[in-house]
Amino acid sequence: MSAPSTLFVHALRLHRRHPDGPLPHGGEPYPDEARHRSRPTARRLYGADVAVLLDRHFSRPGAQPGELVDVLRDVHVPHQRNDHIAAAALRADRQLMRQTGRWLVRHSPDRNAATVGLALLAADRAEDDIPLIQTIGLLSNHFGPLAAEALQRRRGGTAALLWLAERVAGWGRVHVVEALCRLSTVDSRAWLLRHACDGDHLNGHFAGAVATAVHLHEAITRDDADDELIDHTGRLLRTMTGCGGTGMTLAEYPPAPAVLSAHASHLARQRPAVNRYADAAMIADRLTAQPPDRSGCTVEQRDRVVRQYLAVLGRPEWRATVRDGPDPAGGFFAWFADHVGSRLT
Repeated sequence: MSAPSTLFVHALRLHRRHPDGPLPHGGEPYPDEARHRSRPTARRLYGADVAVLLDRHFSRPGAQPGELVDVLRDVHVPHQRNDHIAAAALRADRQLMRQTGRWLVRHSPDRNAATVGLALLAADRAEDDIPLIQTIGLLSNHFGPLAAEALQRRRGGTAALLWLAERVAGWGRVHVVEALCRLSTVDSRAWLLRHACDGDHLNGHFAGAVATAVHLHEAITRDDADDELIDHTGRLLRTMTGCGGTGMTLAEYPPAPAVLSAHASHLARQRPAVNRYADAAMIADRLTAQPPDRSGCTVEQRDRVVRQYLAVLGRPEWRATVRDGPDPAGGFFAWFADHVGSRLT
């Protein structure tokens, strides 16, 4: 019987097959899938038993990192930052803690030990651990939160997070984008302004944070806004008109009227495109269907913006683009034509 693959090797193997984008299904299933199903019921106790095991391990002379793989196999290990585990990391000898974290991330065949290894590295700031953290972070649904935490603490963290952001989706993307919002450097803001939202429904968790962190209202109201910025603003607005209960909505975003109007004005000068049409139509439809205060607008502001959008969407060249562009059998566009399209015609 062959030895199980380590989580790091699993991530590296999949990354070589998909070097420039997210791993299919976030890299799931992981090699240790069958062993991880349960967690304790008391949230305040998450990680406390792990911390006890780490203290015991680090206090024992000659303890080897590999011993933790079996020790941690049957406990619940939180996959986000945990105060109990972070405190245990800081109590340990720093060199020993770093060596242990690196070994567990690189060699553990079990996600519990690999997660603890990443948590140990997240308590440190060594720059030479960045490639290791990035690689395990590609298994983003599980390791994304701690990878983002670890990278944002390091010099060069912005570039490292941007590399990872281009290669993660789903929940992993949520945590990486949120980390970039917190860093708020020139490079992170430029990327967030144009690429943060990829169209996934989970974008609702961070769309408002992105709009706020990058000062979207200043960028989109400039006359020289570029197509990438305008298109991404459409995705942000589309997300924020329909993410109630998930993240910040337009009602909670004070610049909403100015951003909506600026996006509609820029749209009028863009070339017709299917995705631009779909985003604008979804925004206009939701603005029409909801009370004005749900979009952060007065009645007059809401009606003016909707008229701006409809004036663009009603142009013959825009109608022709959406009519001739998508696959008529495509599920989204069939639904779109029957529902949103019919309400706006």
